[in-house]
Amino acid sequence: MAEYAPFCVKQTEYLSRCYDNWLNIAEGGKRAGKNVLNIMAWCDILETHPDKLHLAAGVSVASAKLNIVDSNGFGVQSWFAGRCRSGKYQEREALYIQTQTGEKIILISGGGKEGDERYIKGNTYGSAYITEVNECCKTFVKEVFDRTLSSSIRKLFFDLNPKSPNHWFYEDILDFHTENAHKYPDYGLNYEHFTLHDNFSFTDAKIREIIRTYQRNTVWYNRDILGKRTNAEGIIYDMWDDDENSYDDSSRPLGLERISRRYIPVDYGTQNPMGFLDCYDDGNTIWIDREYYYSGRAEQLQKTDAQYADDLIDFIGTELLDTGEATRREITFSIIDPSAASFKAELRQRGVRVKDADNAVLDGIRMTATMIKKRRIKAHERCTNFRKEIKSYIWDEKQSRSGEDQPVKEFDHLMDAIRYLIKTIVTARRLAA
Repeated sequence: MAEYAPFCVKQTEYLSRCYDNWLNIAEGGKRAGKNVLNIMAWCDILETHPDKLHLAAGVSVASAKLNIVDSNGFGVQSWFAGRCRSGKYQEREALYIQTQTGEKIILISGGGKEGDERYIKGNTYGSAYITEVNECCKTFVKEVFDRTLSSSIRKLFFDLNPKSPNHWFYEDILDFHTENAHKYPDYGLNYEHFTLHDNFSFTDAKIREIIRTYQRNTVWYNRDILGKRTNAEGIIYDMWDDDENSYDDSSRPLGLERISRRYIPVDYGTQNPMGFLDCYDDGNTIWIDREYYYSGRAEQLQKTDAQYADDLIDFIGTELLDTGEATRREITFSIIDPSAASFKAELRQRGVRVKDADNAVLDGIRMTATMIKKRRIKAHERCTNFRKEIKSYIWDEKQSRSGEDQPVKEFDHLMDAIRYLIKTIVTARRLAA
């Protein structure tokens, strides 16, 4: 079994209350130990639970496996080391565990898409653990409540990172059960809020390093570090400063090409605009030197993948060898949305090195915002479309009112391209420096 760090008082009290309550909810900032606490309590309860079938779920099967089954060596597999095996149950992913009271089956399910609830219907579960519960669909979460009603000893475990105060999980589930807990002293709700300061596995130096990767007074700092429910609203990159985040030919570093890696991030569009950025990374700052922007709708002429590939080859450019022969200028990678399969194939046929972008939207926006605030992203004054988009890129207020975080799908093409680059190549250590 894994070796645990000491628990703070709040963690110890939450863990103790799990045995006396049926609904256990750990909310708070990232890296706060919520997941490990729930796994410990759940596994210990599974040892003697009289029911055979149980449920582990997340936004996807992969997420449930990562956060609950493995959990960086602190998951269910570690607790039941030598007493568990992977398998199938009703053609679904499952974990078979040998407990003090016999064999138990943990069905592993994803709940992030509409209709995922159909995969857990027809069964009664003795207990359930949903990780990142507010990332799952409402219908799936409500089905989990229904599927545990007949449990001999009903136990639900949820962990979640904060989102908008208007999110359905707060309004439809947590608020309802909190009100019931106030009405009925023995109702059975165990709720606690944590931050990374409650996680004693981190040294003070490590906590400072993590905090340095966040820009203060942003939605991500409030949620991930402070553990606060915060709306995403207004201009997304409001920390952009034309003076501090821009440059021209006179302030462009000498020999930038020689001291940098060169990347071409691409936001692929057919009817929507196609955008490329010519970016130099000197290890500290990302220099956006040029842009390509073409809208088939505005020009009333749609281009093919082959034509766009020709444009990208021209955009990369050529240089003269000592022999006088022209050759294509070198790039490290062209970083492209993973969904643009046909365009990537076209580029590979032409010898362009292509890398799939990490398309985690919210984390990519957070990292880009931190780089902007630290003045480590600079755009040449000739990148007019980029500079226009960054001042017009806003959160979708309608989605925010319903508790979801999404940028408005306008003025986002070059914003997607720079996000692809930052999320794909910038490490947490670099972000913290």
